[in-house]
Amino acid sequence: MRSDKTKKGLERMPNRALLYGTGISSSHMKRPFIGIASSFTDLIPGHTNMRDLERYIERGVENAQGTPFIFGVPGICDGIAMGHAGMKYSLPSRELIADIIETEALSHGLDGLVLLTNCDKINPGMIMGALRINIPTIVVTAGPMLSGHYGKRRLSLVRDTFEAVGRFKAGKMSEEERAALEMEACPSCGSCQGMYTANTTACLIEAMGLSLPLCATTPAVLSRKKRIAYESGQRIVALVWHDIKPKDLVNKNSLTNAISVDMALGGSTNTVLHLMAIAKEAGVELSLKDFDKISKITPHISNLRPAGDYFMEDLDYAGGIPAVLKRLISNLKDNITVGDKKIKIIAKDANIFDSDVIRPLDKPYHRQGGIAILYGNLAKDGCVVKQSAVDSDMMQFEGTARIFNSEEEAMRGILAGKIKKKNVVVIRYEGPKGGPGMREMLSPTSAIVGMGLHKDVALITDGRFSGGTRGPCIGHISPEAGEGGLIAYLKDGDKILIDIPERKIEARLSKEEIKKRLSQMKVLPLKVNSGYLYRYSQAVTSASTGAVFKD
Repeated sequence: MRSDKTKKGLERMPNRALLYGTGISSSHMKRPFIGIASSFTDLIPGHTNMRDLERYIERGVENAQGTPFIFGVPGICDGIAMGHAGMKYSLPSRELIADIIETEALSHGLDGLVLLTNCDKINPGMIMGALRINIPTIVVTAGPMLSGHYGKRRLSLVRDTFEAVGRFKAGKMSEEERAALEMEACPSCGSCQGMYTANTTACLIEAMGLSLPLCATTPAVLSRKKRIAYESGQRIVALVWHDIKPKDLVNKNSLTNAISVDMALGGSTNTVLHLMAIAKEAGVELSLKDFDKISKITPHISNLRPAGDYFMEDLDYAGGIPAVLKRLISNLKDNITVGDKKIKIIAKDANIFDSDVIRPLDKPYHRQGGIAILYGNLAKDGCVVKQSAVDSDMMQFEGTARIFNSEEEAMRGILAGKIKKKNVVVIRYEGPKGGPGMREMLSPTSAIVGMGLHKDVALITDGRFSGGTRGPCIGHISPEAGEGGLIAYLKDGDKILIDIPERKIEARLSKEEIKKRLSQMKVLPLKVNSGYLYRYSQAVTSASTGAVFKD
């Protein structure tokens, strides 16, 4: 066992003494040491139920003759961090979390890992760390939140709080309704209710075979979630004895399957960053072109919020990810999973209980998948749009630029009524390096939707978007402004063309004009010069390569 280096031999007598100091018995010393990496925190509703799940994972590990040890992993709630400087730390926290998994597991000689996680950057960060050290690992995502209610109307966080800000500002909502939505939009523990980043990544983790069937969609409050936690605790011990490691599971086949599921679900654009980062740790080549290639051949068959009106609980009742895999079975690459079945057997054995929530391939919501990759002089290295959340009338759009050098500046302009029809809102210096930290622009995009402008206005940024964003919002513009990309040289009034079907994004500027601006305008200096964000800005790569650290 890997843990023998910490517990066997005369020279390890002091190590064993300290381990006995934790309260374990001599029989525990002979078993595999299983680390339970728990991101429990009182700060994130998606993580407040993890104390219960820790107990059930422990029970499963003990039942299978393993020795469980819980250790902590930090987490950031993107919704609470949204709209202020706190969001600068969200994406950078992914790299910290990967480092923590590596550090804890290797310093204590663990034989296997259970990753208890649930939200945006925590999910990929934990998997990146596990791939880096490549010891047997299983993932338990803590589950989605139930929908809220206002009378008979079902509520979700993004549509009924973030977008409600714009509706209230536009006089379309009473104070009584606003206060009720604030209290009722998040009625339980769990990750936010739609196909936002947390739930999208959970679904892709299951599609890659890293968690047990139905783990991604089972609501946080259901007893089934506890059973999945218990079974995952049992299963990790088997994975240790069979030496099945993350790199045995995460390969080109499983990543291709994950992208197919992502496109079928209309998932968050953040998955482009996270899957590329996961692929890098797995030693698999993955590029923006892979996403677009798969999107063009994968219909969008499940329409959850923010684009549609279904919730994660509806996807669960319809059969969950196994049912989605069943629809996609002809496109799947077979691969092993952390369970005892290969991915195609899971797909074959699945039941589909609702053919509107999970439609047949020949009756999709959209002919192509949820994400499109655009290129042009504004994004020579590419940019990303959630095309399944764009109104058909806005798939091709040309407008005049309205320039903002930060999210806060843009939000003030939007709420002050400075954005007019046929504007393209440009939010720059929010990329991985220029932000630094590549903040999500959910507050500006939601305000635009709430004010009823999303069918008349587009938004582009070198930052990124929440999975809750809808409308013609183009993110991950690469190269970013902080690296001297063309977005840094745009001016108010410039014409910008967005053509999603043709995968094009262009500033209507001549080569001569671009050359002139490059010689006359200067890129703004970095916004920070100390602390973690400064170190991050010096080490991070472009969004087009996953915003990972340089080798």
